[in-house]
Amino acid sequence: MRALALAGAVLLALTGAAAAQQIDLGGIGQMSGSTVGTIIQLFGLVTVLSVAPGLLIMVTSFTRFIIAFSILRAGIGLQSTPANLILISLSLFMTFYVMSPTFDRAWNEGVQPLMENRIEQAEAMDKIADPFRTFMLDNVRDKDFDLFADLARERGQTVSREEVDLRILVPAFMISEIRRGFEIGFLIVLPFLVIDLIVATITMAMGMMMLPPTVVSLPFKIMFFVLIDGWNLLVGSLVRSFT
Repeated sequence: MRALALAGAVLLALTGAAAAQQIDLGGIGQMSGSTVGTIIQLFGLVTVLSVAPGLLIMVTSFTRFIIAFSILRAGIGLQSTPANLILISLSLFMTFYVMSPTFDRAWNEGVQPLMENRIEQAEAMDKIADPFRTFMLDNVRDKDFDLFADLARERGQTVSREEVDLRILVPAFMISEIRRGFEIGFLIVLPFLVIDLIVATITMAMGMMMLPPTVVSLPFKIMFFVLIDGWNLLVGSLVRSFT
């Protein structure tokens, strides 16, 4: 439950101090700096809430999971089974499982101390971001990281891998995850492609040119995937693919 509630708790905790302040609407024409800061924080909260699903995709293992499952469904030849809701839900819970150490660390070191007023918001944001930065650094490809690091250096920025800016690390991590998702998808599709080729060759040899090979191969692909306990193998391999 702690992992499931982390995203919402982070957003609420980061604006806890802002919510505790009162805005004097009667003196709106003479707003103080603290009032303006509170308004900016509230706008920031609304903005973060609107992009929260995207944040989950960008800094976690969700991307690799959903790409692999989507390619699996296409490789078998099923259009809408399993449904998108099922694949997304499975990917989400697998993400919570893989990311649970990261979520726990962000909660214990950043969110909880902030809620107890033991640290300031700026320090809390750094402590919440550090576990995700560590996770992304452990799983990003060096080539992808170097690409965005070089682009940043061309603009005159100083890049350090130990304290890399999230604006550099997040896109590098995303394209790295997309690439790995396609690599895994390629390995998933190969056996189904072999079944399609065998069925197509047999139907052509039998003169059944008007019969689509996919209609015949579909039950064989489903049976093959079930017999090898494909879901167990695929989910286990995906989870183990993260360091």
